[in-house]
Amino acid sequence: MELRGRTALVTGAGHRVGRAIAVALGGRGMRVAVHYNATADGARETAREIEAAGGEAKLFTGDLTDASRAPKLIDDVVGAFGGLDVLVNSAAVMIRAPFGEVTPEQWDTIMALNVRAPFFLAQAAAPHLKQTRGAIVNIADLAAFETWPAYLPHGLSKAGVVYLTRSLARVLAPEVRVGGIAPGTVLLPESWSEADAKRLSDTTPLAREGSPEDVTRTVLFILDSDYLTGETIIVDGGRHVRA
Repeated sequence: MELRGRTALVTGAGHRVGRAIAVALGGRGMRVAVHYNATADGARETAREIEAAGGEAKLFTGDLTDASRAPKLIDDVVGAFGGLDVLVNSAAVMIRAPFGEVTPEQWDTIMALNVRAPFFLAQAAAPHLKQTRGAIVNIADLAAFETWPAYLPHGLSKAGVVYLTRSLARVLAPEVRVGGIAPGTVLLPESWSEADAKRLSDTTPLAREGSPEDVTRTVLFILDSDYLTGETIIVDGGRHVRA
C-alpha cells in the first residue's frame, strides 16, 4: 500500500505506543486522525510531531468504552478527511486484576475498550476501507499467548483481539487486509520499578527491552506487505519461545 496522502485513524494516539504509531504514519506522509480520550495535551503533542514529520493531523476525542462512540468516530473521521484507508486499533487499558479479586466493573471496562471497541470500529469502518482497499492493524499483546495470573481479564481480551484479526481477515477479504501485532516489553507501565524492568530483560532471549519503534516498524511492514493478512506478529525479543 502506498501510504503518502492517504488517511489513517489511530485510536489511543495521545500517548505511549499509539503516539509512536501515529507519528510514524505521519512520517510516511499520511493524514492522521489522532484519537484520544483523557490525554488532550498528549494528543496535541502527537499532532505537532506528526506535522513536524511531514504528515497532516486532526484531533478526535471520545470514550470508546461507550459502544455508541465507535461508529460516530468513524463518521467524524470520514467527514473530516473524505475517506479512510487505514484503521489502527491501539487504544487499550491494562488493569491488574488477579483471579479471585476481579470485579464486574473491571471486567466490563477491560472488555469494552480492549475488544468490543476494535470490533465495532472495524464494523463501522469496513464500508469505507473496502472502497479504498485499505487495511486494519490491531494491537494485541503478548498476554494473548501467555498466562499472566494477575492480568487474566487483560489476557482474555487480547486473545480476543488475535481472534478478531483472523476473523476480520476472512470476512473482509479480498478488499481489506487485516494484521495484528502482539508487543512484549516495549514500554513498561509507569508504575513498574527498575527491578521489574531488569527481571523482564533477564528473562528475554534478546536480553533487553524493546521500544515503541519496534512496534511502529512492524505496523509499517504490515501496511507495506500487500500479500499479508490474518497474521498477528509477536514483537517481544523472543520471550514467547522460552522453554
